[in-house]
Amino acid sequence: MSIAEDARHVPDGNAPPAQIDAEEARRARTRRIERIARWTLPALVMVLAIWGWHRVVTVNEIPHYILPGPGLVWESLVNDRAMLMDAAWLTFRITFMALILAVLGGAGLAILFNQSRMLEMSFYPYAVILQVTPVVAIAPLIFIYVESKIAGMLICAWIVAFFPVLSSTTLGLNSVDHNLRDLFKIYRASRWQRLVHLQLPSALPYFLGGLRIAGGLSLIGAVVAELVAGTGGIGSGLAFRIQEAGYRLNIARMFAALSLVAAMGVFIFAALSLVSHLLLRKWHESAVKRET
Repeated sequence: MSIAEDARHVPDGNAPPAQIDAEEARRARTRRIERIARWTLPALVMVLAIWGWHRVVTVNEIPHYILPGPGLVWESLVNDRAMLMDAAWLTFRITFMALILAVLGGAGLAILFNQSRMLEMSFYPYAVILQVTPVVAIAPLIFIYVESKIAGMLICAWIVAFFPVLSSTTLGLNSVDHNLRDLFKIYRASRWQRLVHLQLPSALPYFLGGLRIAGGLSLIGAVVAELVAGTGGIGSGLAFRIQEAGYRLNIARMFAALSLVAAMGVFIFAALSLVSHLLLRKWHESAVKRET
């Protein structure tokens, strides 16, 4: 048998250095291409979408009060930046406070449900009912009974955002490896020790997954609450500006405000994804870089 044939029959664990180097080079090249594509492909799609939008408006001569071109939207975004930035700050504050309340309420209730089966059986169905009820249907009632508009908007946004945190954290707390659970029982760990040293670390990936979902939902809840309540007495959020621009047929400003809502949602998701990656990258399979 020749040396070349010999190399082909060598097991992977004992592969010759040249073959190993070639495989490592291929993997490094693949990772480099993926890193570049992760940013360039979405940017390319956005450029093509904006160009197509411009061509549709130009070729069909669509009036600006029906569909403005991207140039007019950008012009409105620049000229009205002071108004739109103030509105974006109000919407972001409501969204952030609602997300904090969702984290505290959802994670806290999940821990209580995990520690008391009776509490879970008593109250979890009502959490489900609250989640599946459209917030736009109950928001008018909330603003009837809650005098403060800020408090009413926070309640609306919290209702939308807290259930993903609650359900994900509950699932994580109940998904502990049974072998580790038995090990803690063998060593006679207390309920508090099991919670702190076993269940909470095991539930962290589930909690962070629910948190990413809740971030977007809190923004949706804040926008819906603004649309229902109006915010003229406390400043005007982005949803109010979108509604106002629609009444005035200022469609360019409407698109500009809508683009800020979308950008805010992307920022929230990216920030929470970064937090998740930083917390899980050293140990959890969902964040550990896969070999390709």
